[in-house]
Amino acid sequence: MNSNTKEEETNNSKVDYTIDFVTTSAISKIGYKFLALYIPILWMSGYMTVAVFFDVSSYIPWYINMFLIPVWLFILYFIFVFGIAIFTKAFILIINMLHKPKEGVFRAEEGDRDYEYWRLRVELKKLVFWFMNNGPLPWIVMWGFRWMGIKVDFSSHMHDAWADERFIEFGRNVTVGQGAVVMSSMVVGKYLIIKKVVIGDYTVVGGLNLISPGTVMGRESVTGAFSATIPNQQIETGWIYLGPHFARKLKPNKYAEQRRDIIYEVRVDDEIKYEVKQDVNIDEDKKKFLNNNIED
Repeated sequence: MNSNTKEEETNNSKVDYTIDFVTTSAISKIGYKFLALYIPILWMSGYMTVAVFFDVSSYIPWYINMFLIPVWLFILYFIFVFGIAIFTKAFILIINMLHKPKEGVFRAEEGDRDYEYWRLRVELKKLVFWFMNNGPLPWIVMWGFRWMGIKVDFSSHMHDAWADERFIEFGRNVTVGQGAVVMSSMVVGKYLIIKKVVIGDYTVVGGLNLISPGTVMGRESVTGAFSATIPNQQIETGWIYLGPHFARKLKPNKYAEQRRDIIYEVRVDDEIKYEVKQDVNIDEDKKKFLNNNIED
């Protein structure tokens, strides 16, 4: 094997595994053919907004409508945003019927069906989340994530963060910091990786974090600010992780030990501290929501 052949193989290897882009919120090559779908979505949302205004305002005297202009602008803005979410979801449902999303490793190149449909879904949801993240009410963002397919409830917080619209499962009381990115899909070189991400109960994803596909965060775990996980990384229950390139175990999360049904009694003279279990005044069907240490 001559030197030219060896050099060519080395260059090909670098191309295959060099990180091209790592987040669906910043795709390096914008598919303008996909952006064409924005036109009917925006048009239908705008038409619905205008139709609501003229239909409802026709029953109100014009001089009252003049005083209600600020209120109308506020209402019509949200009608427009929710219209975008509704029509985008309709397009995505049709796309999913044509090609069902699935986990796996695929070629990140034009012509690959999994890659092309993945890009199409990403471009569509970016339109929804752009409007919702720039809105005045943060709870709308959570509604948007739920509407687009992420398993999350309103006990969690994800304002000014980014998450993929598929294969992500959040527990209760999850906090995702500002600028964090939770990815169930990632492109590395010429390959698209799609794998489910699970974020456990009472976990904290620090600001400007990168959570990679396949990451599983155990209950009451924490990843510090500017940290990043690698694909398929397991974050242990009740531990704090930190690291910009590969989040490493730092120390136990001492706050994970604080349970509502446990109190600490301290005998100062004897220098003894011990746990005392107490009853919690709560309905039986609500006790499953207590912040207890339960091993995953």
